[in-house]
Amino acid sequence: MSLKSTLSAATALSLITATGAFAADPSATITIATVNNGDMIRMQGYTDKFTEETGIAVEWVTLEENVLRQRVTTDITTKGGAFDIMTIGMYETPIWGSNGWLVPLDDLSEEYNVGDLLPAMAGGLSYDGTLYAAPFYGESSMIMYRTDLMEAAGLEMPDAPTWEFIAEAAAAMTDRDADINGICLRGKAGWGEGGAFITAMSNSFGARWFDMDWNAQFDTEPWANTLNFYKEMMDASGPTGYATNGFNENLSLFNQGKCGMWIDATVAASFVTGDDSTVADSVGFALAPDTGLGKRSNWLWAWALAIPAGTQQEAEAKQFIEWATSTGYIDLVAENEGWANVPPGARTSLYENPNYQAVPFAQMTLDSILSADPNNSTVEPSPYVGIQFAAIPEFAGIATEVSQEFSAAYAGQQTVEEALEKAQAITNEAMEAAGYR
Repeated sequence: MSLKSTLSAATALSLITATGAFAADPSATITIATVNNGDMIRMQGYTDKFTEETGIAVEWVTLEENVLRQRVTTDITTKGGAFDIMTIGMYETPIWGSNGWLVPLDDLSEEYNVGDLLPAMAGGLSYDGTLYAAPFYGESSMIMYRTDLMEAAGLEMPDAPTWEFIAEAAAAMTDRDADINGICLRGKAGWGEGGAFITAMSNSFGARWFDMDWNAQFDTEPWANTLNFYKEMMDASGPTGYATNGFNENLSLFNQGKCGMWIDATVAASFVTGDDSTVADSVGFALAPDTGLGKRSNWLWAWALAIPAGTQQEAEAKQFIEWATSTGYIDLVAENEGWANVPPGARTSLYENPNYQAVPFAQMTLDSILSADPNNSTVEPSPYVGIQFAAIPEFAGIATEVSQEFSAAYAGQQTVEEALEKAQAITNEAMEAAGYR
């Protein structure tokens, strides 16, 4: 990516000179592991600017979401030392911070303005009041839909729809002859892929992973209702092979005009309305659906930059984190690509900026983030923090296995009932082995 214009160091990299306390080596090279999402790929295109101003070279290891999680988890738990910065989220950060596996970010510069981070993001990336990862962008989830197809179906999207309406609209917008699917949703195995989506969805149906005694709850009616509703709707109105579709696959389908609705990360809004989208001029937004039980099906997440303890490049890594998650970086992207393309959901000042307030999805993104409560995510009481995950170390492994059973049910390889029975057994066995029960 070439820069369309050059911002001064004072504008885009003012924070770099303010971090002299880090005593960075200008001849150093840092290695960063990141996810292959659009905003992260965009950031890589600007890092030559960081190198020009600091002398610090950057090497990128860019991975698909499931692979990234596996690689960074293996590296940090084995003290592999492969990375100086890792892209992680709200699940890993508090757990790894409590284990002493991350460098605390408690000495960032005054100019960086930690207080400007949205409280939901800073809180989710902290342990015991200390920030351990800086949000590159924050997100919830929401509905992105084709306004032209909705109108042609004779329907009007409410600002806060129910799942019943979504299924009705999906059926009405589906046109198999024209290769238009009424709805595209994640079905791909992986705790942070299809597992994240179905867990957030299940909250709105009254389901939960565990009761207050850490007993698995997959043998309950709310979970059966969730999976049966999802599968029936997707079989009727979703794309072929939806059981293997994740964020990037559905983004591609939507941008090609093959989805009437897509419920996924709010960060996708800039891509479905951008130059690569064939339907950019006819996209609307709404809150994630509910079933009238008091919980919506939207999650809360941040892709954030953290430093593994033991790195030999701590000062240089902090310098990069201050640059990449600063207001200066936001200004850099806005100057070159427009306000719709800046990293969203991380800073309060962004949503107070009139330039960003004019972006059509800005307010719905903020409303979605603010409505997500990881401390109170389920209809019935639950013993865990988290919306699309349970913030316990064992969750990632358990949920990966459970999501594989769910994806097999979506693909017709087993029934929903069989998938739930296996999920119940997998989860209870793992929790008993871990000493929860």
